[in-house]
Amino acid sequence: MNQPTRYEGRRALVTGGGSGIGQATVLRLLAEGGRVVAADISEDGLKDTADKAGAAAVRLTTVLLDVTDEASVRAGVAAAVEALGGLDVLVNAAGILRSSHTHETPLDAFEQVIRTNLTGTFLVIREAVPALLEGEGPAVVNFSSTSAAFAHPYMSAYAASKGGIQSMTHALAAEYAGRGIRFTAVQPGSISSGMTDGTGASRRSVGPGLPADADMALFAKLAPALGQGFAGPETVAGVVAMLASEDGRFITGTEVRVDGGTHF
Repeated sequence: MNQPTRYEGRRALVTGGGSGIGQATVLRLLAEGGRVVAADISEDGLKDTADKAGAAAVRLTTVLLDVTDEASVRAGVAAAVEALGGLDVLVNAAGILRSSHTHETPLDAFEQVIRTNLTGTFLVIREAVPALLEGEGPAVVNFSSTSAAFAHPYMSAYAASKGGIQSMTHALAAEYAGRGIRFTAVQPGSISSGMTDGTGASRRSVGPGLPADADMALFAKLAPALGQGFAGPETVAGVVAMLASEDGRFITGTEVRVDGGTHF
């Protein structure tokens, strides 16, 4: 089956574009004809993305960007808008996952997750909105998680950050609906990616690191009902591409769960 070409003439910025679902999203939008800026904290990750883009790399620009740093976000988004000559699509895929017993979690570790996932998403959106208001069919796709609504033990900071992103997505959708920007979120679950297996180049340390004495029985229900095991990041990338395309033109202020039926 031929790849759709929904992104011909469209300009997209994808954070977290150096690994995992972010990288898969960059490659999907390029495959559909888009011009894309991949932003990430990892130079090696961005190089890997460019290598995997192959011939489509002529439509790819990479930008080093740390979503936890306000100045870096401001400069990175400005560079992306300049490279693209405007902005139609923003995908906020940058994020980290940390696991620990909540009563043993240092404040700085909790705040790092919130700063990266929730505050980072806010900062990128804030800087991108002026360009999106001038874009064609502007759309923003944020990354929530199944942990925002379902119990994932040892991940309270992560769950809080993703719940915040989900709520913020609804508020933004209401605020900007009259000005033409759509805001949606995806809720990945049971997805094999750099975040879940600890191999992502954009991670600040390796692996989600469950506590050594973690009660694994608590994870018994966290398995895909479809019986196919964990899906690859390209599964989520396809949903992101739909949401930010003309096919998603009547979708805003909501989230789409992509988890193989793990959470009925």
